[in-house]
Amino acid sequence: MAMNYNAKDEVDGGPPCPPGGTAKTRRPDNTAFKQQRLPAWQPILTAGTVLPTFFIIGLIFIPIGIGIFVTSNNIREIEIDYTGTDPSSPCYKCLSPNVTPCICTINFTLEQSFEGNVFMYYGLSNFYQNHRRYVKSRDDGQLNGDPTALLNPSKECEPYGRNEDKPIAPCGAIANSMFNDTLELFQVGNASDLMPVPLKKKGIAWWTDKNVKFRNPPGTDPLEERFKGTTKPVNWVKPVYMLDSDEDNNGFINEDFIVWMRTAALPTFRKLYRLIERKNDLHPTLPAGRYYLNITYNYPVHSFDGRKRMILSTISWMGGKNPFLGIAYITIGSISFLLGVVLLVINHKYRNSSNTADITI
Repeated sequence: MAMNYNAKDEVDGGPPCPPGGTAKTRRPDNTAFKQQRLPAWQPILTAGTVLPTFFIIGLIFIPIGIGIFVTSNNIREIEIDYTGTDPSSPCYKCLSPNVTPCICTINFTLEQSFEGNVFMYYGLSNFYQNHRRYVKSRDDGQLNGDPTALLNPSKECEPYGRNEDKPIAPCGAIANSMFNDTLELFQVGNASDLMPVPLKKKGIAWWTDKNVKFRNPPGTDPLEERFKGTTKPVNWVKPVYMLDSDEDNNGFINEDFIVWMRTAALPTFRKLYRLIERKNDLHPTLPAGRYYLNITYNYPVHSFDGRKRMILSTISWMGGKNPFLGIAYITIGSISFLLGVVLLVINHKYRNSSNTADITI
C-alpha cells in the first residue's frame, strides 16, 4: 500500500513518524526561559548618563588621592645602605671573606624627629625569593612541629633536606638562606656619649604565623632534646634551638625566622626587623640628631650583585610610606574629569549641529 510523503509531516531533523505512533519533537518547551522571552535590562549610554559618571569619578578620586599623597609624605623615613661596595664605606672591609666576624659602624643624622612607634626594617635588592623552586623548598609539616616530618623532611627541601645523614631542621632553601646580620642603634648624646636605642624583637611577625603555622615539636623536655637527632641548616652558625634565650621566641617560633620564611613577591623588598616603641608622649621616639648604626656583617650579597639597607620608618592609618597609591588616585581622577570635559564639548558641538540641520531641512 503506497503512502503519500509530505515534508510538513516530518519531525524536525528526524525520520517520519510511523502511522499511529506518538510524534517526537526536538522543539524546546514553550517557556519564557527556553524561548528567550525573559525580561532583560540593557543600559542605554547617552550623554546624560555617561558625562556625570566621569565627573563624579574625578571629583571623588582626586580628593582621595590628594589626602593619601599628603598622608604618605608626612611619614618619616630614612634609608641607610650598608652594602659596602664603595671603598669609602665603613663596611667595605666586610666584603673580604677573610674578615670574620666583621663589625662596621655607620653614622647618620636625623633632620626631623620621629614621632610615635618607629619600625626598623632590613631591605635586600636583587634577591629573588619568588623563584618557584625556592618558594616550594620548605616543609610546612615540620615547621608546624610534626615529629614525623621533623625526622623525615619533605623531598621539596632537597638538596637541603639532610646533612651528614641527619635531617635538617628547618629544612629547605628558604631557611638555609635566612638573613643573619645584627643591627644595633645608638643615639649620640650631648657629651658624645652613645646611648643604646631599645629595639623590641617580639611582635614583628603575623599573629597567625606565630600562633598557628609555626610550632615547636611537642613535649615538656628542653628544646634541645625535642630537636635531638636533627642538625642545623648548612649556612647557619648555630642550631634552631639556640636562636634566642627566650623560650617563647626560640626554635621554629623565633619571630626573625618567621618573618624571613614569609617570602617576598619582588626582588627588592624589606622585612620588619625590630620595633622602637614610644615610651613618653612628651618626647619623640627618635629625636633629631646624630645616630650610630652598629652592624655585625654576616650576610653576603656581593656575589649576586645584591644590596643591603636599613630603614627606619613611622606609619600612618594607611600603613607605611607609599606615594604611588595617592598618585594613582589623582591620575585616574584627572583622566576621568578631563574625558568628561572633552565629551561634554563634543556633545555640545554636534548636538547643536544636528538641531541646525533638522531646521534647515
